[in-house]
Amino acid sequence: MDWGQAISERLKLALWQVENTVELWNKDATIPFISRYRKEATGSLNETEVSAVIDQYRKIVELDKRRETIFRTIVEQGKLTDELRLKLIHAASMAELEDLYLPHKPKKKTRAMLAREKGLELLADAIMKQQENNFSAYAEKFINDQVKTVAEALQGARDIIAERVSENQNARNEVRRLFSRTAIIASHVMKGKENEGVKYTDYFDFSELLHRCPSHRLLAIYRAESEGILRVSIEPDEKHALESLSSLFIKSKGEHATHMLRAIADSYKRLLKPSMENEFRAFSKESADAQAIQVFAENLRQLLMAPPLGKARVLAIDPGYRSGCKIVCLDEQGSLLHNETIFPHPPQNELKTAGKKISTMVNAYKIDAIAVGNGTAGRETESFLKRIKFDRQIRIFIVSEAGASVYSASKTAREELPSYDVTVRGAVSIGRRLIDPLAELVKIDPKAIGVGQYQHDVDQNKLKESLDRMVESCVNAVGVDVNTASKHLLTYISGLGHALAQNIVAYRSEHGPFKTREEFKHIPRMGTKAFELSAGFLRIRDGIDPLDNSSVHPESYYIVKKIARDLNRSIPEIMNDAGLKNMVKMEKYVDGKTGIPTLSDILDELTKPGRDPRQSAKILEFAGNIHSIEDVKPGMILPGIVTNITGFGVFVDIGIKENGLIHISQVADRYVSNPADVVKLHQHLKVKVLEVDLNRKRIQLTLKESETGI
Repeated sequence: MDWGQAISERLKLALWQVENTVELWNKDATIPFISRYRKEATGSLNETEVSAVIDQYRKIVELDKRRETIFRTIVEQGKLTDELRLKLIHAASMAELEDLYLPHKPKKKTRAMLAREKGLELLADAIMKQQENNFSAYAEKFINDQVKTVAEALQGARDIIAERVSENQNARNEVRRLFSRTAIIASHVMKGKENEGVKYTDYFDFSELLHRCPSHRLLAIYRAESEGILRVSIEPDEKHALESLSSLFIKSKGEHATHMLRAIADSYKRLLKPSMENEFRAFSKESADAQAIQVFAENLRQLLMAPPLGKARVLAIDPGYRSGCKIVCLDEQGSLLHNETIFPHPPQNELKTAGKKISTMVNAYKIDAIAVGNGTAGRETESFLKRIKFDRQIRIFIVSEAGASVYSASKTAREELPSYDVTVRGAVSIGRRLIDPLAELVKIDPKAIGVGQYQHDVDQNKLKESLDRMVESCVNAVGVDVNTASKHLLTYISGLGHALAQNIVAYRSEHGPFKTREEFKHIPRMGTKAFELSAGFLRIRDGIDPLDNSSVHPESYYIVKKIARDLNRSIPEIMNDAGLKNMVKMEKYVDGKTGIPTLSDILDELTKPGRDPRQSAKILEFAGNIHSIEDVKPGMILPGIVTNITGFGVFVDIGIKENGLIHISQVADRYVSNPADVVKLHQHLKVKVLEVDLNRKRIQLTLKESETGI
């Protein structure tokens, strides 16, 4: 199988792009490195396109491994014909490969096997040929010690025919075609499970074309089935299926046709339909998983790329009532300077004392901004802070606490803050999220951050791989300061991993801050390949060479030096004068190693060296009169921030414990197939309240312009 051509056709890419990308991948290059620093080789494929090529290649490798196993098994059986060999070689999908293997696949004792052992295969042949004139007399010849009657002989022959039909590739393809186009997924509540499964009420008596059933609905149905709430089936119209199969096998009328019809019906109900139902269950689940994982990964990307506050001193508060509000003060790097607890809320109500302590800390630690966790007592704490009169402008941000408790109890938190308890670690995490969301959130399992959809129901290995790839993509897109980055953050840099990340931290602890990228080569286990893959993504601020604080790869420094000589300027002068870029004729610097795509990237980077692709953090002001769900009334127009995006809608924080939901039908005045096409995570919105269900703690919102007046 020509894998390169196959991928090229599927992804509509040039063959050379595919082959070069896979070659780089097989030489251990990472996806961020390939897409950023090997554009000439790939034709400037972006990360999504490189990932698609690699994923397709891995599927083909998996298919070829299975092909080899099947070849070996059939050869050992002595059943590999030239015709079968060619079919196996040209099989382009796992389903096609497994269909070819099915007749030769080792099985437990089947009804057909038992019938063959009784010598009934010739009778089955005669029925399938549909040519025997005196059929009843012919069938009597098969009565023996094991077969007592003609009826028993005919039943055995039909069992053989049923298995043949179920293993026939044309028959399987025909039934597969019917399933793909017309299969209905139906669900019914199990008797006595109505109360236990009340949240699945919509699916108690439900049916829909399988190929039209969206990801979130499928996953909900399958979850309910696994919990024993629903009975689920997937099948096309049985009459249509039997008619289609009959047209493949029945060539005449009469007694032969009668037995063929019975065998075909048995084959479909007992063998083919269950087999295809399992196949389409697996396929639909895999497809639903893929969509859910894609939603999760995109949400994670938006969360990780959320605007950072940047280098600022932050006072962070993990709010609470009875146990008080845990306060931490952090420096520009997120290091802990001070911590204590205040009690501004009931039952203590120490407002005056708490306010005085906050003012003192703000002044003593030169605080620039305050981060308030959005959990219990978050809005009350924000209101309390706004009543404090500071001697300068102090910005107050509401920060998501999602996953902070997971971090505070983690090994990473214990290593970073060994002398402090979980409450202090949680507050530190809230503050660091404001300074740099990416650097802090990479320490937490993405599944704990709460931006997924049915995340526990999807394939966990595929979910982890996708999320790890997304984290790697975001970290490398931003780049990291090698002299301040945590071990955990460094782990995601292209070409590093846990061991090298640890070695980098140990090296800088022993030798002090890195001054040049060349120093990386002295790090234990930092070989030539690891340096090549990682150096461009590691930044050195205030180092000896200004290029070390840019995304220009060290392998391209010689080009920048040539440009500087030709312009008769120093490299710092070029980096500080954006207009000089227009004086460079890129064609002059093209050589065997570097082409126009890389040169274009270099000039862009020189214009804005080390630029963070993320925007700056913004403050959202929630409605001042909304503190609980009881305050929310239909018709209100409220400010909110997007906290999660799913296939069925958008969750919005409107400043209270319960998030509101904008159903997909309420996201816009037009038809929307994917809410992510309209809104982004952490986007600030104006929403209108449609309905409030106090008993179920649910708030229905709309984003339609005709409703909100936006």
